[in-house]
Amino acid sequence: GEAYTGKRVLVVGCGNSGMEVSLDLFNHGARPAMVVGDAVHVLPHEVLGKFTFELAMLLMCWLPIWIVDKIMVLLAWLVHGNLGKLGLHRPATGPFKLMEKHGRTPVLDYGALACIRAGDIAIVPAVTRFGKGGQVELTDGRTLNFDAVILASNVPQWLQVNSHIKN
Repeated sequence: GEAYTGKRVLVVGCGNSGMEVSLDLFNHGARPAMVVGDAVHVLPHEVLGKFTFELAMLLMCWLPIWIVDKIMVLLAWLVHGNLGKLGLHRPATGPFKLMEKHGRTPVLDYGALACIRAGDIAIVPAVTRFGKGGQVELTDGRTLNFDAVILASNVPQWLQVNSHIKN
């Protein structure tokens, strides 16, 4: 993040990489905005003193995945509250079923949510167009200017899914 101090940076992707890159940028004095174009599960890093994935794997030894998903979503809601008002919506499919079915790993929060709540990391919707001079058009109609763009997602998949984007 040090190379981006004082710069406006668009981070494309809201998974673990996007969250951690955004947090690192903020910690180094950048002004990050993170693209959230899809629903995402954000789980606390730890629950009841246990690493979240460790707890989930332990529960899956005795319980079916759908029950573990319900427990983890409930714990995430108890710890983080309603993330929808921050622009982070949960998928209908549970976090571990989604990981099993589509390989989408739930996001573990290492502090990015506090920065999002404080307004230090902005949440923006999907990109419709990258323009000249750092201009970026968003699906909500806004055009914002950035000094840099960092792709923090599955780039080949993102480019394929978003092939309608004009540059």
